[in-house]
Amino acid sequence: MSFAIEDLVATRVRQPGRIAEIAATRRRPEGLTGETGRLMLVAADHPARGALRAGSDALAMADRGRLLDRLARALARPGVDGVLGTPDVIEDLLLLGALDGKVVIGSMNRGGLAGTTFEIDDRFTAYDADAVARMGLQGGKMLLRIDPEDPATASTLQACAEAVGALAAHGRMAMVEPFISHRVDGRVRNDLSTEAVVRSVTVASGLGWTSAYTWLKLPVIEDMEPVLTATSLPVLLLGGEVAADQDEQFASWRKALAHPQVRGMVVGRSLLYPPDGDVAGAVDAAVEMLR
Repeated sequence: MSFAIEDLVATRVRQPGRIAEIAATRRRPEGLTGETGRLMLVAADHPARGALRAGSDALAMADRGRLLDRLARALARPGVDGVLGTPDVIEDLLLLGALDGKVVIGSMNRGGLAGTTFEIDDRFTAYDADAVARMGLQGGKMLLRIDPEDPATASTLQACAEAVGALAAHGRMAMVEPFISHRVDGRVRNDLSTEAVVRSVTVASGLGWTSAYTWLKLPVIEDMEPVLTATSLPVLLLGGEVAADQDEQFASWRKALAHPQVRGMVVGRSLLYPPDGDVAGAVDAAVEMLR
């Protein structure tokens, strides 16, 4: 897809209402799963938390034109059902005409900026449930990091529970991404031990007044069986960081996808910034695992 950032800026200056017009008339998919029978989403909500690194490039996701080009290429590949992003990214993609017929999930709580003292206080600074419905999106995603030593966890838990209920009231998916987290040398680190991931799953499954529309977005760890048997909710696999050994990373995804409870994947940097730079190849390889 050929485009210029200048054109996006010009539309935003002269016709800001154009975004809502496109959203209102966008062709929407009938369900959440596409041709593979599972859900394949490309994630691009990292920049709003100031998380810009991909591999060894500390500012990889900071170049908006480069990010949009890679997103557009990924979304055009067969088997890619849609995207997860914050309003700015989603609206750029709407203006580019890249979201027709796609599942679009709005990222909601981006207030826990990476590397800050208030990182666990994950406030809802992007979409809310009303906006998700108003913009015709298929759901909203929230990050839930549970730090036993940080009291800000309580307010984040409450906000996520309220968002789960509000999305359900609109008949929209609530995608919850839970972790047990701790500060190590001043930085928030997610605990990927089996016990910690299982615990996070059980907490996330019980959020809100109903779980009817809740899906879980979970990391791929070595022992996934206890994780997947800890809930009856649909599970999407989290792609995670860009791996130096992509073959090993893909093998771990393939193993987890063999479980019938896993209903798809949400992958960002691993597909948008693969080690060899081949976005289409990385996307196609991931989609093939879902078939």
